[in-house]
Amino acid sequence: FDKTPFYGEMGGQVGDTGTAVSQSGEVLNIVNTIKENNLTIHIADRLPEGDDKVYDLKVDVCRRCAVSANHTATHLLDFALREALGTHVEQKGSYVCADYFRFDFSHFEKVSPEVLRQVERRVNELIRLDNHIEEHREATMDEAKAMGAIALFGEKYGDKVRVVKFGDSVELCGGVHAHSTGNIGSFRIISEGAVAAGVRRIEAVTGLAAETSVEKLEDTVAELKSIVGGSGDLTAAINKLIAQNAAYKKTIEEAEKQKAKALKKELAASAETVNGHKLIVLTESLDPALVRNIALEIGKEEGSVAFVAAFEFNERPQLLLLYSQDLVSAGKNASTDIKAAAKEILGGGGGNAQMASAGGKNVSGLAAALKALKEIASK
Repeated sequence: FDKTPFYGEMGGQVGDTGTAVSQSGEVLNIVNTIKENNLTIHIADRLPEGDDKVYDLKVDVCRRCAVSANHTATHLLDFALREALGTHVEQKGSYVCADYFRFDFSHFEKVSPEVLRQVERRVNELIRLDNHIEEHREATMDEAKAMGAIALFGEKYGDKVRVVKFGDSVELCGGVHAHSTGNIGSFRIISEGAVAAGVRRIEAVTGLAAETSVEKLEDTVAELKSIVGGSGDLTAAINKLIAQNAAYKKTIEEAEKQKAKALKKELAASAETVNGHKLIVLTESLDPALVRNIALEIGKEEGSVAFVAAFEFNERPQLLLLYSQDLVSAGKNASTDIKAAAKEILGGGGGNAQMASAGGKNVSGLAAALKALKEIASK
C-alpha cells in the first residue's frame, strides 16, 4: 500500500495485525507486518480474489495497545535500572509483544531480589505519575543529545531521529508507545537471569497480564493454605511440614537399613562357595534402593564374596553385581563384568570396580543375564 497505519516489525517490537477490507467488502486478515527495503509489507492469510485498488486498513487496536504499553514499560524499566544499578546499564536488546516483553541490559552480576523489587516499585511509581508522551520526530542527533536522550548501543541512526520522552525518561525510539504511562496499568517482573557474559535479561508483563500473574500467585497461596490446613502463617506451616518430612524420612531410612540387614543375613545363610569365595544370589523383586543397601551390607560384613542380583521391579529388569574388596584387589571389576550381562536385558550399566548396576528393557532376558553374572562371578 502507498500508506498504512500498520507498524512493521523492527527494533524488537512485533508488527501490527488486523484486517484489510476492499471496496467490494472482501476481508483479508493481516497476520503480521514487517519492514523490507524500507517498505512496509503486510502479511495476509490469503491473496485477494478481486482487483480492488483501495483498501480500508484496520489495526487490531486492543493488541496494539498491549504492545504499546509493553514498549513504554521497557523505557521506564531502563530508567529504573539505571537509577538502581548505575549508568553503566545499557540496553542490549529487547523483544516486545502483546503478552509480555523481555529486556536485555549490560550488568556484571545477578540482580538481587531486593533490587528487583525496588526496580519494580519504581516502574509502577512512574506509571502512576501518568506522564504523557512527548515526541520530537525530526530532531538532529545534537538536539537529541542536548535533551539527554539515550541511544541504543550499536544502532545506526540517520540525520533525523525521533526522541520519545516520558517525564525524566528520554530515549531515541521509532516504535509505538502508550499515550501516557498511566495507560500501562501495572508492571510485574516475571524473571531475571543471564543470557551472555555481562548481559542480563528481565522478562516482565503489564496491564491485564500483570493482574493475571498476581491472581495466579494468590490462587497458589490459597491452594497451599488449603493443603496445610488453612494456616494463616503459611511459611511456618510449610517449615513444620518440611521438618516432619525430614523426621519421617530418617525413620524410613533407618527401617530400610534394618530390613537390608535382615535380608542380608537370610541371603548370606544360603550362600554357596565357588572357586574359593562365597557367591550370594538374589532374584526376589525388591526396590533397587533396598537391593543396593543389601549389597552395601554384604560388602561391609562379608569377606571374599560376590553378590549377584537379577530381578524385576516395576516391569523393568534390574541387575546388580558386587565384589568384596579382596576380590577387587585380585582383579575383579564389577563395572566391566556387568556390561556383558546387561546386553541380555537390552540395557547398559555402570559403577565402579566394587559395585555396579544396570537396567534394561527386556524382562525375558533376566534368566540369561543371571546365568551370565553367576558364571562371571564364579571365576
